[in-house]
Amino acid sequence: MRKIELEIVALSHSITQTHSYAVVLGEVNGLRRLPIVIGGFEAQAIAVALEKMQPSRPLTHDLMKNFMTAFNIELHEVIISNLQEGIFYSKLICSNNDDTIEIDSRTSDALALAVRFGCPIYTYENILNSAGILLDDPAGKKAGKPVTPTISEHEKGAEDDLKALNLDELNTLLQEVLEQEDYIRAIAIRDEINSRKSK
Repeated sequence: MRKIELEIVALSHSITQTHSYAVVLGEVNGLRRLPIVIGGFEAQAIAVALEKMQPSRPLTHDLMKNFMTAFNIELHEVIISNLQEGIFYSKLICSNNDDTIEIDSRTSDALALAVRFGCPIYTYENILNSAGILLDDPAGKKAGKPVTPTISEHEKGAEDDLKALNLDELNTLLQEVLEQEDYIRAIAIRDEINSRKSK
């Protein structure tokens, strides 16, 4: 299967959903986005690396990177390799001298390490098709123009009853929340659209 390269384009937090974060991966030179819900600790680990902050003591992922470096293990790439029942599965592609090995990883941990090693992140077409969101070209931004990763807070506001909306209304609402960068809400809308398409 052909690998599609992704980059982290946003890390968002919903005030009304405690400990609910989304890391948003964007297709390199494309308009598709892959939002993945992660926990607070994992969001912090990614944010610290994105912002190039230097904590006084190494965080768990910094420790892992130091350990791998000390034993001459290189992280070449991260692959988001599977999606089952809404859960993403990832692999770390590592090498030590002449051996290359794949190590299973939680996606949030894999992303935290990818940021620290500066290695590429990939997924497959079937995963982007089932869980990705196609973003309209916003405000004339061209595909391929790098987006600066941001950490932002978005208040979700009142819950709409998604089941009461038809598909056209859901797609319109999806575009509106994407423009507001409310990726947590976009995930819920995307899931509702996908559940209707599968019926």
